[in-house]
Amino acid sequence: MRVGYLSDDVVDNIEKVIKNPIESGIPSWMVNRRKDLETGRDMHLIGSDLILATKMDIQLMKRIKSWKGIRHSLGLKVRGQRTRTTGRTGRTVGVSRRRR
Repeated sequence: MRVGYLSDDVVDNIEKVIKNPIESGIPSWMVNRRKDLETGRDMHLIGSDLILATKMDIQLMKRIKSWKGIRHSLGLKVRGQRTRTTGRTGRTVGVSRRRR
């Protein structure tokens, strides 16, 4: 059913489930913020709250100088991808042929 055809009570029910999915019976492994560092609770963040929490996590990693924080601060790949040929910014370096 399209969103415009939903009744107000159905829309309110959907909003309630999205804002607090754990109380609605959704398992904790499906939320996007498990064991929050500040509160220790499982939460599901939406919108700008999710973006702000992600930025704060990256700043924390940079501040404590973890491996991921150092990679973030240098602008390199963080999750173990290869960096020999991909992820280059600026002038690309290719393979040069040797003159005979």
